[in-house]
Amino acid sequence: MDIATLIGIIGGTIAIGLGVVTSGGSIGGIIDIPSVFVTVGGSYASLFIVAPLKQALGIFKIMGRAFKIQDYGEKTLIQDMVTLSETARREGILALEEKVEELPNKFLKDGLKMVVDGTDQAVIRTIMENEMSQKEARHMDWIGVINAWAGYGPGFGMLGTVIGLIGMLNNLEDKSSLGPNMAVALITTLYGSMLANWLVAPFANKLMAQNAQEMTSMEMILEGVLSIQAGDNPRILAMKLLTYLDPKTRSIIGPEVLKD
Repeated sequence: MDIATLIGIIGGTIAIGLGVVTSGGSIGGIIDIPSVFVTVGGSYASLFIVAPLKQALGIFKIMGRAFKIQDYGEKTLIQDMVTLSETARREGILALEEKVEELPNKFLKDGLKMVVDGTDQAVIRTIMENEMSQKEARHMDWIGVINAWAGYGPGFGMLGTVIGLIGMLNNLEDKSSLGPNMAVALITTLYGSMLANWLVAPFANKLMAQNAQEMTSMEMILEGVLSIQAGDNPRILAMKLLTYLDPKTRSIIGPEVLKD
């Protein structure tokens, strides 16, 4: 589990709670169920207009990915590709045919199958890059729906405030209720801002970061597949692939794959 996401949610809750209490208010004073219906329910309902039913219903499952640490196995991938490169240099490309089936990464497996089949390098690059672009497009489609929800939150917050103000103005004869009614009317604006800036938009940004990490992993695999096909020296291949890792990880795995 990605503890950072939990820290963000819990930390935000504490920060908002402390802000309310230290300003002289109370936690109960910012809790209003009708405002939840207008802000959260209304903005979520808008997603059924924006997106297909499948996406509107599946958005919570996708957002749940923000609670998981996504490991694309870059270290293992580099080790596997260097080993495969050594085999190809020593025994020939066809020697990879049996080893390819044991690979857990489908993208790498499909790329190397094309290498074994003797597919032209330009064709391999085109197919693999298209696979990458289509996967990223699917990711961005989901992220776009999440961002749409974040965008509608403040709008429905203002809508709830207007609804509250209308009710307050219809009851002006009761002067003692003006202050409390105004406070309740403004709560929806608070909820809209919280929904967008504390929860939904940060989830979308987290998923954007995960997408970028996965695309980097796939770029590394593409580079490795083409290098194996070109017959690059395993050490040169390792040096190419290590550039995709952060310095700390590179210093750990480097000595293992840069052996003579």
